[in-house]
Amino acid sequence: MSNTATLSKAPAAEPASPAATQATARARRARLLTWLAIGVVIAAVLYGAWWLIFSGKSVSTDNAYVGAEVAQVTPLVAGPVARVLVRETQSVKAGDPLVTLDDSDTRILVEQAQAALGQAERKVRGYAASDTALAGQVSARDADIARARSDVERARTDLTRRQTLSASGAVSGDELTDARNKFAQAQAELAQATAARQAALGSREANRVLIAGVSLEQNPEVAAAKARLDAAQLALDRTVIKAPVDGIVSKKQVEVGQQVAVGVPLMAIVPAADAYVDANFKEVQLKKVRPGQPVILTSDLYGSGVKFHGRVRGLSGGTGSAFSLIPAQNASGNWIKVVQRLPVRIDLDPKELAQHPLRVGLSMKAKIDISGAR
Repeated sequence: MSNTATLSKAPAAEPASPAATQATARARRARLLTWLAIGVVIAAVLYGAWWLIFSGKSVSTDNAYVGAEVAQVTPLVAGPVARVLVRETQSVKAGDPLVTLDDSDTRILVEQAQAALGQAERKVRGYAASDTALAGQVSARDADIARARSDVERARTDLTRRQTLSASGAVSGDELTDARNKFAQAQAELAQATAARQAALGSREANRVLIAGVSLEQNPEVAAAKARLDAAQLALDRTVIKAPVDGIVSKKQVEVGQQVAVGVPLMAIVPAADAYVDANFKEVQLKKVRPGQPVILTSDLYGSGVKFHGRVRGLSGGTGSAFSLIPAQNASGNWIKVVQRLPVRIDLDPKELAQHPLRVGLSMKAKIDISGAR
């Protein structure tokens, strides 16, 4: 018998009944719901475990920005700009020259101060020479006094002898009067010599006050002239404006030929190697934040693959709204409570900054580990 005949004689399969189809669908649905319930339970367990382990161990925010202590470059002397030695975005080291001013006037002032110092030194040396001369005058006055005293004694002796002889008539009245006059003259010359010696002593003492107890360099007149020279030299040195810190030149607003005044900003130096982060945390997050706590940060510039490590330096003394130009007046009008944010200063690792430099104003994400807080 052929296969075709066999197949034609086989009975046809009966179609499944509607009840069986529904039973199969219900069983499949029950299995799906069971697996879904098991998945929900597993997810709940995992979340509970995560919450028990990690919840409350850290606080984070993406409202954080890079900052730095930007150094303003301002001239300390006025004058026209002779050269500008740097460009915007250029990296500089502390002490590198940035701008030079025309120094013609200050060089003249230095030369004048040098001349004045030389005059002062010569004047003080003249005081020393005058002391020697005045000492000689005092010695000469001493000799005059000695001679005058000798003349007084001689005139006194002559007057005494003539007064003795005048009683016997051996000496005339004219001779006695002449002896008296010579004695008076000798006394006057002694007084004059004594006065001249006092004047010489006074002059020498006044001169010695100007030089006594100090060297040439310490003399007040020389020291004052030296100070004026130092001031002129300082003004000359300040015509070369140098970088106060290591960093990047920013906000340059100076050109050759520009007349600059003292204190006018010429540019800013941003110390990228000393950057920090100001992270603005909600007030409800700050209960356990303490200085010294470790912080992990990521930058939008480098992405989550580069992590920066830092530590909390401290918390600001007030919120941003408190220090705003026009603080909120919550005591008037309708009031709606707004959660405030407080800046938290975070110091970064200098080595990581050297490998991945940051710029002021860049966005950061900060996560503070508060697990050790009490």
